[in-house]
Amino acid sequence: MALAVGTDAPAFTTKDTNGNTVSLSEFKGKTVVLYFYPKDDTPGCTKQACSFRDARPEYQGKDIVVLGVSADDEASHQAFTEKYGLNFPLLADTDQSLIKAYDVDGGGYAKRVTYVIDGNGKITHVDGTVNTTTHAQDVLSAIG
Repeated sequence: MALAVGTDAPAFTTKDTNGNTVSLSEFKGKTVVLYFYPKDDTPGCTKQACSFRDARPEYQGKDIVVLGVSADDEASHQAFTEKYGLNFPLLADTDQSLIKAYDVDGGGYAKRVTYVIDGNGKITHVDGTVNTTTHAQDVLSAIG
């Protein structure tokens, strides 16, 4: 069961695609779209990632940060990012601590769930029925 709207988003610190340390706290004051997905370079996950890639100008115009999360390691994220020209960070959750904290454990992989977190760290939207092709636009519509 995904975390509920109105819940404080669990804090995290992990590594991104390029080995940089990323913490939720560094995005205070911004809207964060934290989307969990099962595996790099699979058909649905690729469609979903590319929808965010293609919508980047709209997201930047609203000062929204997009972060993708899976249990894949940094090397897998780098290859996926390079292959599809992704323009946002992917977070490596190899110990699945984020997957567990955000209650999206699918038994060794992340379920496809997206959280929108406001600038105060509160979850304002949860999407557990993701259309991978239109997901970025669906999230933008939900944010308003």
